[in-house]
Amino acid sequence: MKKVLYIILGCIGLGLGALGAALPLLPAFPFLMLSAFCFARSSEKLHSWFVSTRLYKNNLESFVRGRGMTRAAKLRIMGVVTLTMAFGFAMMGRVPVGRIILAVVWVCHILYFIFGIRTIPAARAGETREADPWQDEDAAA
Repeated sequence: MKKVLYIILGCIGLGLGALGAALPLLPAFPFLMLSAFCFARSSEKLHSWFVSTRLYKNNLESFVRGRGMTRAAKLRIMGVVTLTMAFGFAMMGRVPVGRIILAVVWVCHILYFIFGIRTIPAARAGETREADPWQDEDAAA
């Protein structure tokens, strides 16, 4: 039953992540991370298929491997989050506390992406490492 739930959540995340890759205001990154996590917990075949897709390779692979993200990926994610938060900021015209909280979250988000996630050259983004951090240790044994 647990595996079925992971498969369902993974498919939902994959669908929303694919939409997010095409639509500018829907972030793809968190949904694809959800898919990677759920597929790794549910099925070896699904996980292997997902990590071989171009959607995964373009958006997640270098981050999941622990090497960082390309400048283009960081800018794309920061741009989408900035647009989304700007819309929320504009809608909170009569809620100054909400605007302050949203502004603080936005600044922290930008600082994290600039200083917390290493920027790697686009040429190194496709390199692989031996271990897959999403694989469950019990399943690998």
